[in-house]
Amino acid sequence: MRIVGGEWRGLGLAEVGKGDPQSHLRPTSDRVRESLFNILEHGAYRGALDGARVLDLFAGTGALGLEALSRGAERAMFVDQGRAAQKILSDNIARTRADARAVVLRADATRLPQNTYPPATVIFLDPPYGKGLGARALASATAQGWLAPDSLIIWEDAAPQTAPQGYSLTEHRRFGGTHITFLNAISR
Repeated sequence: MRIVGGEWRGLGLAEVGKGDPQSHLRPTSDRVRESLFNILEHGAYRGALDGARVLDLFAGTGALGLEALSRGAERAMFVDQGRAAQKILSDNIARTRADARAVVLRADATRLPQNTYPPATVIFLDPPYGKGLGARALASATAQGWLAPDSLIIWEDAAPQTAPQGYSLTEHRRFGGTHITFLNAISR
């Protein structure tokens, strides 16, 4: 696993090893991440990462949030409760020297505390596949003030997702067995 573009392009990230089977640690592949970030930088979402405040829910290794920082995001908040994920995430933040731009919150993404930071403009949502946790995490993030109005949500799962109330579906993309759903928060 490596950072595929931007300031830290080519930087190797910590190996997952056996990971954390209990928390379903499953990093987004380099190929899918590269395709996703090409869409964010050159497609309809061009400029979304420039100065973005990123919320990486079910962060795991932190590869999505770190890739965003490498490509111009201002700050990233990483949320994961798994011990193995926390260790790998901390190692990856140290490798990128992103400590000043990264905040790690050990929490259940489906039961977030009230947000005390500026709300996120880009949200990566990569829950364990097929467990229905994505919608619950998005609802929690919304209720606790983690999302800025008109924020962009990038939801990775095993199947295309429907837009929950308060969100509009922008598009679906498929990369092998990975489906990415793009949503926009409807201004409140």
